[in-house]
Amino acid sequence: MLLRIDSMVLTGMISTDEASDLRRLIMDHKESIDDLLVDTLQKKDVEFLAALRHFSDRRKKNGFYIVHICTEMAPLISVGSMASYITGLSRALQRKGHLVEVILPKYESLNLNEVQGLHKIEVESYSYFNGQLHGNRIWTGVVCGIGVTLIEPQYYSSFFSRERVYGYPDDFERFSYFSRASLDYIVKSGKHPDVLHIHNWETAIIGPLFWDIFANQGLGGTRLLWTCHNLNMSHLEHPDKLELCGLDPARLHRPDRLQDNEKTHLVNILKGGIVYANKIIIMSSIQSKSKVISSQNQGLEPTLNIHKDKLAISPFGFDSSTWDPSKDNFLPENYSVDSMEGKTTCKVALQKYMGLFENDSKIVVGCILSEGSDVDMVNLKALARNAIGRGVQFIVMGNGNMPDTSRGLESLEDELKDKDLRVVLRYDEELSHLIFAGSDIILCQSFHDPIFQAPLKALKYGAAPIALTSENYKFRYFVDHDFESTKFSRFISSTFGNLSLDEALNEFKNNSSNWKQNVMEGMRMDFSWDAECCDIHVSAYTALKNL
Repeated sequence: MLLRIDSMVLTGMISTDEASDLRRLIMDHKESIDDLLVDTLQKKDVEFLAALRHFSDRRKKNGFYIVHICTEMAPLISVGSMASYITGLSRALQRKGHLVEVILPKYESLNLNEVQGLHKIEVESYSYFNGQLHGNRIWTGVVCGIGVTLIEPQYYSSFFSRERVYGYPDDFERFSYFSRASLDYIVKSGKHPDVLHIHNWETAIIGPLFWDIFANQGLGGTRLLWTCHNLNMSHLEHPDKLELCGLDPARLHRPDRLQDNEKTHLVNILKGGIVYANKIIIMSSIQSKSKVISSQNQGLEPTLNIHKDKLAISPFGFDSSTWDPSKDNFLPENYSVDSMEGKTTCKVALQKYMGLFENDSKIVVGCILSEGSDVDMVNLKALARNAIGRGVQFIVMGNGNMPDTSRGLESLEDELKDKDLRVVLRYDEELSHLIFAGSDIILCQSFHDPIFQAPLKALKYGAAPIALTSENYKFRYFVDHDFESTKFSRFISSTFGNLSLDEALNEFKNNSSNWKQNVMEGMRMDFSWDAECCDIHVSAYTALKNL
């Protein structure tokens, strides 16, 4: 064991500090660790290291062993909000003493440069699909300190060698194959996770697969947590397709199982996640549990109502290691809630960079348009025109990947030729940090922004997030105020969420002490992955342990 640790240090898999801790662990627990890890010694370094870390974590804090089966993970493959969620949450969990692994498809487009110690496991791995057993190559490595397993189908090699991750007619076949292969691999490799954490419709089929086929294959102590990022992405299929991965359509095509509530001749794969998971977490920064259940969710309201006792709401976390004004290398001067002088420096630096009149008493409104979000250009122009008329400096940044938005911004610049308006057509990472730091107000396309997270960045950098809406259509109609909503939702609804831009400008000028107090409170709040998001997930895992 000690020699294996030496080897892992030499190959860069672990640091010298971790190696020292692991050596001490082995020497202190030679008797108990021998029985636990003797079989693991025959496995590859990544699996040996995972088992050793798991033993260490249990010795320290009796942490949970969690395996994510998912379709995205930053920085390997990123399409939507799931990618940063998997990495951010997993790292937060590991910092709190839990062991986390991730299983992904081995897409041809994976960014494998981000994987440390990538190698193929020399074991046979077969999965059942379409009436036959099919072989898979299994690759393992480490990404951001998290053990990662990649499953590469051999016979169905075309499933994950495509340009896009989603959006194909055979998506159900692709991801049901991956789901079944993941479970087959877990059983084959002798893993015994406390929690299988599955996500969205793509791996929701693991619910019935687990309980109908795999729970009795050495996984009796494992429980299921299902997370959904969007209940409106329901996936319907003909019941016969369930046979592809070994499920019985007649057993599942029932109202209390997978039968769709509206199109009863079809099965709803998303419904399977709700029915078969032991716990459910819906990711939403702004909606409460009651609002989620009562919303129009592809006819799933009756199912959500039946299973509401196992449902919880969690906000997305925030990567405060990248976005923190106290240590942001992009800023001319750092600052924090306890020392705000640097924000004034950043404001003047932003004005100078953008060619605006340098005056720290001027109100600066920044707006960074993220890719994939709808932009009401007519409303944006009206807001800019009104703000500039009130002596406000207005800065808008596009992303360059949305031609219609770029044309709209060019039109905005042409129509409002003014010394207090600046438009940047392409996204610039360094400038974006300066805009957040130098602005007093950040216009946000939405307060539910799990990818770009403009509202959270604004709060962290001491700027007020204001919804990009018309004067008469305020965000208060979308924010839940009850106790079941997230900390972010409760805070934003009591401070800036009800304000239009015009009202925010009035508040800034006429009630400056209250404005400053709210800004400072927002800066002090912890919206990182380690905070509310992680706590809610650990509570769910703890509840699963007692089932």
